[in-house]
Amino acid sequence: MPLARTESQITTAGVANHAVEFFDRQFRAQIDAREFVLNPFEQAVLPYLDADVLDLGCGLGNLAIAAARKGCRVTALDGSQAAVEGLTSRARKEELPIAARKADLAGSDFAGDFDAVVAVGLLMFFPRPRSANMLVAMQKATRPGGIAAVNVLTEGTTFMDMFAPDHFTLFGRDEVEHAFAGWDILLSRHDGFDAPRGTRKEFSTVVARKPR
Repeated sequence: MPLARTESQITTAGVANHAVEFFDRQFRAQIDAREFVLNPFEQAVLPYLDADVLDLGCGLGNLAIAAARKGCRVTALDGSQAAVEGLTSRARKEELPIAARKADLAGSDFAGDFDAVVAVGLLMFFPRPRSANMLVAMQKATRPGGIAAVNVLTEGTTFMDMFAPDHFTLFGRDEVEHAFAGWDILLSRHDGFDAPRGTRKEFSTVVARKPR
């Protein structure tokens, strides 16, 4: 899948370094501890995945692994070298059809044609213009009859440690669902969790099927 950079996007790419470094440290610790468990959002999305899957911001690759085990062909992209190396190693050991690559998703465009396009816990790490553009790009990369699955942090979230100042998007509670107007909404749910130091994380998860 091609990734094309423009001069204006190179500046945007730098704002994600804080998040990439945050998660790179976290992923390395989880790999060492072999913490390979699907989170609740990945569990919710997994039943909808089929055939050719694009996993944007794949992280440890737990969802990619689970999808490939049930017969999907997965392209997995992440900004963390630790995540990509760990996923590649795990996929190779099980001979799973996963192509994992490091990609600067904050500053590079993607293209392709997939039966499922997934971004679990990714889009909130971009400034508003980039997160909106990524959502549109996901929709374009989804084949007619295919699904897009999006999980984001929403307004009301007060745990901000993973964000670079002024370079993130907290979505409106129903904003992602509204962005899929005209699609068949297969899943729309909201979850809230306590976070460190008395803070909160508020999430929206949407799975939508593109009209044929």
